[in-house]
Amino acid sequence: MDKYVCTVCGYIYDPAEGDPDNGVAPGTAFADIPDSWVCPVCGVPKSDFEKMD
Repeated sequence: MDKYVCTVCGYIYDPAEGDPDNGVAPGTAFADIPDSWVCPVCGVPKSDFEKMD
């Protein structure tokens, strides 16, 4: 699964780790995260993330 990076603060969303502190279980693909999810570091919306190469 692809990793995504926050374009504001550089936080990397890794699907293998998820974001359990904010209700995203490990193994959750970025596309499957609810649109209401925000960056756990800086709070920007999911739309401010870009797929990593």
